[in-house]
Amino acid sequence: MAKRITVIRRYRPEIKKKRTRRMPELVRSMSRATTLTEGTIRLVIYELRDTILMAHLSGDAVKFEGLGTFTPTIRMDGELDVLFRPDPAMLKDLNDRSKFTATILNRANIGKSADELVAQWNAEHPDDPVEEA
Repeated sequence: MAKRITVIRRYRPEIKKKRTRRMPELVRSMSRATTLTEGTIRLVIYELRDTILMAHLSGDAVKFEGLGTFTPTIRMDGELDVLFRPDPAMLKDLNDRSKFTATILNRANIGKSADELVAQWNAEHPDDPVEEA
């Protein structure tokens, strides 16, 4: 019998993963788009990192207009963590479907409930139905 969580993971809409853009590529791209050298951009990125780190170690949040807010947090087990909230305008652009060009897997299942995905699985796999909890 199939497990409910396995079926949902298989059938849920998902963005087809591509590569991760790394620092050298990002720095080159930023350098081409500005008058800044790659070295200057790297320096700014590392200074930005250090600024966030110093603020967090003293318990301060850091807000970058246009980028977002980095807030230090603590988990129940005492582990320190960071919460990032994108700037509202950036979040709006990130969620603008009209600008999104990546491939969405299982696009036909957008808006379906978990129960509907299970029913779809059971119809397509009568020999391996989802086990009821």
